[in-house]
Amino acid sequence: MKKPRIGITIGDINGIGLEVIIKTLANPLILKQITPIVYGSGRVFAYHRNIVKTDQLPIRSLRPGGHFQDDKINLVNCWEETASIQLGELTEEGGKYAWQSLQQAIQDLRQGHIDALTTAPIHKKAMQMAGFHYAGHTEYLAKELGGESLMMMVSDRMKLGLATHHIPLKEVPAALSKGLIIRKLRIMEQSLRQDFGLEKPLIAVLGLNPHAGDDGLMGNEESEFIRPAIIELKKKNMLVMGPFPADSFFGSGQYAKFDGILAMYHDQGLIPFKTLSFGEGVNFTAGLKFIRTSPDHGTAMDIAGKNQANPASFRRALFLAADLVRQRQMTEENAEETAEHKPEREESTPET
Repeated sequence: MKKPRIGITIGDINGIGLEVIIKTLANPLILKQITPIVYGSGRVFAYHRNIVKTDQLPIRSLRPGGHFQDDKINLVNCWEETASIQLGELTEEGGKYAWQSLQQAIQDLRQGHIDALTTAPIHKKAMQMAGFHYAGHTEYLAKELGGESLMMMVSDRMKLGLATHHIPLKEVPAALSKGLIIRKLRIMEQSLRQDFGLEKPLIAVLGLNPHAGDDGLMGNEESEFIRPAIIELKKKNMLVMGPFPADSFFGSGQYAKFDGILAMYHDQGLIPFKTLSFGEGVNFTAGLKFIRTSPDHGTAMDIAGKNQANPASFRRALFLAADLVRQRQMTEENAEETAEHKPEREESTPET
């Protein structure tokens, strides 16, 4: 297989995105595994590289539409003007250039110029200041790339998806339904098969309420639509179990028995995930035709420009993107090979 071409968006220019990108790409082993394409600006990249104080990097600077070089770090200049960098500050420019980087990368992803996308962190407030009216990357990518997405957090310990993403807690019950849970579980099972090579994944579903409703004493959502969704999918031969009370599920270590976990809302899933895997986890957008990963942290404005950011999660996100490209290729090749060797169905001859 050829080296995957992974597009990298720089995120907020006032945060730690470029710091973790540069620290990751400074390792010469990266170019042996992937061809990185960074979407941003040569001037902004140089500014952050001076903070990190890395050795000279093998960079090829080019304009959008230029030819990528496989043995270089390809830096696509998405804008020509000089950007005002205000480290640690929320500014409209920080959102504006993060959005421009993302737009160019998505265009190249659609056109097949890159194989996958790894995004550095954006700040939602700065993005809104720039006119970006989406809750985050996940929602924007689903709109731009088509299809229903599933926000999935991936680490060596677990693979956890969210039924609802970035919405206020008070809106979660109304957003949930039997149909939504069924769709999210199907996306998760398909991804576990296609992207992680699990032939028959076992999936756990968490309840919404304390003690998973406690037989209706603490809420009826489990009996009204969570359990019915699980029962329907079981009838269709999916290995799905629950609903489980979230506290005992994670506290007892039961999560380790499952290939995938579906949480009902953001903090229900992200708190245990980050407690167990922070700095090692990756955010993966499942359910789309295209592959997108990102680190499990934000812009960390409080340490921006201090050369203190840990690149471990970004590095894992980059390598996971490459692994998923290879896994999808193998899955497609195996499916084609199976189809080729499948015996043709003989036409039956009616008796006379």
